[in-house]
Amino acid sequence: MAKLVKEKSFWTAIGVTLLCALAGSLLAQLPYFSLIGALVISLVLGMLVQFSPRVVEKSKKGTGFISNKFLRLGIILLGFKLNLIDLAHAGVKTILLAVLIVGLTILVVYNLARKFNMESNLAMLVASGTGICGAAAVMGISPQIQVPADQEEQKREDEVMAIAVVAILGTVFTFIEIGLKSWLHLTPTQFGVVAGGSLHEIAHAVATGGAGGPVSLDTAIITKLSRVLLLAPVALIIGFWHRRRNEVNVANQTKGKLPIPWFMGGFILASVVGTFLPLGAGVLAGLVKLAYIFLGMAMAALGMSVNFRVILKRGKGPFAAATIGSVLLLIFVIMASKWFF
Repeated sequence: MAKLVKEKSFWTAIGVTLLCALAGSLLAQLPYFSLIGALVISLVLGMLVQFSPRVVEKSKKGTGFISNKFLRLGIILLGFKLNLIDLAHAGVKTILLAVLIVGLTILVVYNLARKFNMESNLAMLVASGTGICGAAAVMGISPQIQVPADQEEQKREDEVMAIAVVAILGTVFTFIEIGLKSWLHLTPTQFGVVAGGSLHEIAHAVATGGAGGPVSLDTAIITKLSRVLLLAPVALIIGFWHRRRNEVNVANQTKGKLPIPWFMGGFILASVVGTFLPLGAGVLAGLVKLAYIFLGMAMAALGMSVNFRVILKRGKGPFAAATIGSVLLLIFVIMASKWFF
């Protein structure tokens, strides 16, 4: 680490990815761009950096560190967004619905993806992004899927593919659900449950829930954050599952070592601190913004190393599986909202 910090390429990577993250945060505040979200915009900006091969080459040694360490730091800070008291007030129904949504969606999308002859690792990333919270879930689950050194490049391609799938489909389904609003005859609370329970990114849930009014927006946020809360336990479960299924040995992993995502412990701790310590709304908002900056930098670093041809070649299966899974998820959540809310 100390040696890397002294290298010029590290600071070049910091500067480039920070610029992408800040630009992503600013653009995400604009109309229409807000549907895409700051993280996905940062990823796209990182991809655009590839049009300057010289910058990519100068940043090469630092981008791997940023996409790994800054990702974990961002996810830890994202925990400050979760208010556990608000989630508790949402009631058992909301938490139970979130558990069913996440569990069933991951199982369905993963098995659909495998039917489309998709590799197991990519299938799990697409399923997790669809079931939990989009790009943040993909990047949170990915460290649990450990691969040998010679497969690291393909793993980065899988991450970008999964993020692209959930970002595009989430945006498409945002417009679909807003268009269906008047046809579904849902109460504001029910519409909020549908938005928070079926859409992939937090930005998607906020945009859709807001179309139904204040009550709908609040319900959408709480329902969505109930799914986000499950990121930590799901990451742990997937880590154990992947370990038992593949028995992968990589340089930093010895056989028998448990794949415990310690940074997810930081995520939970941050949510506890943010909930029970009097930090103030301004401080919490600042910490969440900082989380998105770090996550945006990790996304930009990932975008700077993506292979476009491979993604275009492998995209059909992930989109097909996630589309079918998203339709089934929407139908399930609409029915659940009418029956239980």
